[in-house]
Amino acid sequence: MNADLHIVLYEPEIPPNTGNIARLCACTGIRLHLVHPLGFNIDDKQLKRAGLDYWPHLNVREHEDWSAVRNELQGHRWFGLSTKGGQTIWQTRFEPGDVLVMGPETRGLPHTVLADIQSLRIPMRDDAPVRSLNLSSACAIATYEALRQLDT
Repeated sequence: MNADLHIVLYEPEIPPNTGNIARLCACTGIRLHLVHPLGFNIDDKQLKRAGLDYWPHLNVREHEDWSAVRNELQGHRWFGLSTKGGQTIWQTRFEPGDVLVMGPETRGLPHTVLADIQSLRIPMRDDAPVRSLNLSSACAIATYEALRQLDT
């Protein structure tokens, strides 16, 4: 499997979540983009532990800010996961080259980013007593829906 997709983590805050997502990317061949500022040092022990020994097999890029990653991946379709998204991941037709954007764990994607891309949501029960899924879980759900559609 070598998926033609991109995952962008916008200002991630929690090292184990980023490590888990890095592991997902290493296993699927998806390119990972980290947008600064990061809430941790890239050499963080928890980050490396969550990603196991998969780091050498990962295609990862760091970007100074949002405009830098947008510039590098211009011409691609962009989808941001948000609990406020109108369309669900199941109503979306993913295509090769699509970019999935995840926001910081404590605050989600800012309005300035969401205004720049299409926002999607993962369905949850209407009366859920919680705000959202864990970042790495949400990323895996959306990623595998895109992979299922692309049949990779």
